[in-house]
Amino acid sequence: MKRIMAVYDVDPFYADRFAEFTNQREAIPFTAVAFTSLARLREYAAQQPVELLLIGDEVKDGELEGIATGQIVRLSETGAAGGGTSNGGTPAVYKYQATDSVLREVMACYQVKRPAVFALTGTRSQIIGVYSPIGRCGKTGFALTLGQILARENKVLFVSLEECSGLSRLTASEYGKTLTDLVYDVRQGKYSHLRLGSVVYNWGGLDYVPPVTYAEDLADMSGEELAGILGRIAGEGIYATIVVDFGHFVNGVEQLLALCSVIYAPVKEDVVASAKLKEWKDYLEISGRMELWERVRILKLPRPAMAARRENYLEQLLWGEMGDYVRTLTGKQREGGRHGTKS
Repeated sequence: MKRIMAVYDVDPFYADRFAEFTNQREAIPFTAVAFTSLARLREYAAQQPVELLLIGDEVKDGELEGIATGQIVRLSETGAAGGGTSNGGTPAVYKYQATDSVLREVMACYQVKRPAVFALTGTRSQIIGVYSPIGRCGKTGFALTLGQILARENKVLFVSLEECSGLSRLTASEYGKTLTDLVYDVRQGKYSHLRLGSVVYNWGGLDYVPPVTYAEDLADMSGEELAGILGRIAGEGIYATIVVDFGHFVNGVEQLLALCSVIYAPVKEDVVASAKLKEWKDYLEISGRMELWERVRILKLPRPAMAARRENYLEQLLWGEMGDYVRTLTGKQREGGRHGTKS
C-alpha cells in the first residue's frame, strides 16, 4: 500500500508539477497529493494519514500546527543541490533543480521508522546478465539498448558493474550518488527501497543506478555482497527486469551470474576471442558451475556505425542496427524461443 506524500508550496504550479512527476515514478512508494492552501492540507491530514510533507520554506513552523505528519522536508529556495537542513533543523532540499534530483534528495532525507513493504508486488524481478570474457565486443552498448527496449513495456532497472562504464559521459549527467553509496547503506544496515530510490536515475524511461566513481570501490565489493543487494532488489519486485552489465573488477562474479535467468555473452569472430570463450567454458566446468553455461547465450552483435557521436550515441544504438537486433532478440524471448546461440 502506498503512503501519502503531501506537497504544499506558495507556487501551486510547482506543487502540481512535482506531484504529477512523482506519481509517474512507480518505484517511489508514495502517492503525491498537491495542495493549494494550508487550510485544505489541514483538513485532508485530519482524515488521511500523511507520511511525508514537503513544504515551502516560506511557510512558518507555527502555520503547521495541527497538521499531523510523519516527517517534514523543506523545499528551500536558497542553498544548492545536495540537501541540508533548514534553520529549525528540518531536512531541506533545494527546490530549483531538476525534479528527479529533488525527488532523489527527498528520498535520501526520508527516515523509515519501521519495516515497510510499501510497493512490494509479490513478484520477483527477472535478472538478465550481460557478461563476456572478451573485451571491446559491444557488451555495454548491447546492455544499454536491451534495457531501453525492455523499459518500453515494463519497469526496468539497469545496473552497471563496469569499472569504467562511461555512462556519465553518454548520458551527460553528473551523479550525486552512485552504486558506492547504495553498498554503503547496505553495510550500515540502512538499505530500503526508499534508499534505492534516492540513487536511481532515469534515461529515456530506463531507471539505472550510476556505476562506481572509482574502480577501487568495485574491487572492494565482494560477489556475495553484490549478489545480496541484487537479490534483495529483485525480491521486492518493483521492477519487472533488472539488467546487469558485468565488468572484470567484480570479485566472485559467478555468485552474481547465478542470479541470472539468462546470460547474454557478446563475442567477436577471431581466434583470440574463440580461445577466451573456450577457456571460460572450461573454467566453469572445472569449478563445477556448468549450470551457468546452460544459461549462456552467445551473441554476435552488429558492428556500431563508424560515425557514431557520443552526444547521441544511446539514441543511435536504439534506432540503428543494434536496436533492430535487440528488438528481434526480445521478440524471440517473448515467444519462448532460444536466446542467441550455444557454443
